[in-house]
Amino acid sequence: MSDAFALAVGKAADAALPRLPGAGVAWLDAARRAHLAAFLRDGLPSARSEAWKYTSLRALGQRAFALGDPEAAIRAVDAHALALPGVDGPRLVFVNGAFRADLSRFDALPDGLELQPLARALARDAEPLRDAFSATATDAFDRLNATLAGDGVLLRVAASVRIAAPVHLVYLGAPAAGDLAWHDRAVIELGEGAELTLVEQHGDAGPHANLGTLVSDIRLQRGARLHWNVLQETGAGATLIRRSAFRLAADAAVSLHALELGGALVRHAITAALEGDRARFVNRGVFAPGGRQHLETRLDIRHLARDTVSDALWRGVADGRGRGVLHGAITVAAGADGADAQLGNKNLLLSAQAEIDTQPVLEIHADEVKASHGATVGQLDERALFYLRSRGLPVEQARALLTAAFCRAALDGLDNAPLREHLAARLAWHLPRLAGDPEA
Repeated sequence: MSDAFALAVGKAADAALPRLPGAGVAWLDAARRAHLAAFLRDGLPSARSEAWKYTSLRALGQRAFALGDPEAAIRAVDAHALALPGVDGPRLVFVNGAFRADLSRFDALPDGLELQPLARALARDAEPLRDAFSATATDAFDRLNATLAGDGVLLRVAASVRIAAPVHLVYLGAPAAGDLAWHDRAVIELGEGAELTLVEQHGDAGPHANLGTLVSDIRLQRGARLHWNVLQETGAGATLIRRSAFRLAADAAVSLHALELGGALVRHAITAALEGDRARFVNRGVFAPGGRQHLETRLDIRHLARDTVSDALWRGVADGRGRGVLHGAITVAAGADGADAQLGNKNLLLSAQAEIDTQPVLEIHADEVKASHGATVGQLDERALFYLRSRGLPVEQARALLTAAFCRAALDGLDNAPLREHLAARLAWHLPRLAGDPEA
């Protein structure tokens, strides 16, 4: 780890730890100090680390970031721009990692839904959050987040409660006096038989080159249902590192749709432990790096019980000098008989300088298993392109239509039609547009 990054983290931590929410709680202070010591000992991973071989952190390691934004509460944000079609439920908004009550909407919550900023929950009673903050963190950014997370989300749905309106979580980066780092955490629990739709949105309120980390711990009890939709289009200079860790009990189900579109360096690690019989994890996504963007998605799905199902379908489109990475690992543990595990990743390269690295991994230790994985990297189908051109479409329009259709499959199964169409429109905006398009 470079001196710049290490010194900035160590200095920020020494000053920040006594002021973080929950400071003074013995077990929480000890956990934060242990995570910090492990981070300072091992530092940022190098290219020799298998998990980071395609994502270089050399440039990041040379930078120093201030911790947090003392003026986050007064950063200008267009509140009207936060609205999403089909999303009219409670909303929590964070600007440079800090909660903004003036932009949020959660005063009149439906019965059975607990929703509050994590800082408030830590200050009132940290004990129920012990598992989330004391868990072993083996990744450098997990350790950094566990040390310095100052806010985030606590969301609980009571047993047998169905929350009809989607809950909206918004994370915005904003320009400040210099580059800063923010660290937020989300703790989400669905009780037995509960159901929730969650929309997670990442954006910006102006140009910046901030670093953000977000760790989400999501636990579903027996029979719970979670519909999770992610729109990531953070600022063009931003670095955003996230981990979303799911634990599913028997008969629980997660449906995830994700668009990874923004940022300079973005990495999203998704882990899912199917711990109960008949648990189900379905995930669909698109990553579309352009310019010099680097977008990485890592899937680690573990079948640990009988008759579990995972179904992953991802599309990648790279243009300019963009680089995309998808690592998809599925493990079927001993005793997880009857598991059904599917992983598919198809990718398009739209320029000679673009690059996509895809790594499907399948490890099976059980009998009576259905499993398959496949990955392709190629270019647009010349026959389909010729067909559209023969019908009178200009080549740019034909290419744009084929690219959009290729990606649209990742949004199939999203039942919220207004939100689905909005996500499709945002995806189309980020894809290469027609020559002469006024928005290009």
